[in-house]
Amino acid sequence: MELSNLRPAAGSVHSDNFRRGRGHGSGNGKTAGKGHKGQKARSGAPRPGFEGGQMPLYRRLPKRGFTCRNSKDIVAVNLSVLEAFDNGTTVDVDALIEKGIIKNPRDGVKILGNGELTKKLDVKVNAFSASAKEKIEALGGTAEVV
Repeated sequence: MELSNLRPAAGSVHSDNFRRGRGHGSGNGKTAGKGHKGQKARSGAPRPGFEGGQMPLYRRLPKRGFTCRNSKDIVAVNLSVLEAFDNGTTVDVDALIEKGIIKNPRDGVKILGNGELTKKLDVKVNAFSASAKEKIEALGGTAEVV
């Protein structure tokens, strides 16, 4: 089973393709699926999450944590992945996207030193780890921070 093959159980999904309030023969006449009387049958029914004046659940629960406004979402790429490029190539963010190595550069791309590199490359990205920079330059390539 895969996510792309998931289907709802047979009969569990109903079409929303019918007109309400068009008589008994339509199967949704008279009360038009709103039941008999009560607040939810009227126009101006309360918003989702309203609990009749009781403190709603989303306000009863404590707030947790915080989001740092200055944090950056950096995409990490290992050195071994750069083997996909030809010798003497200039590797930048656009080249990584074109090869399908990354999909979304987010706030920046950092090259990490995992794996071995055997090709001379000119790499131009937002950041390098010390070991990655060392390995790239040992092969005669350049590691330039953009």
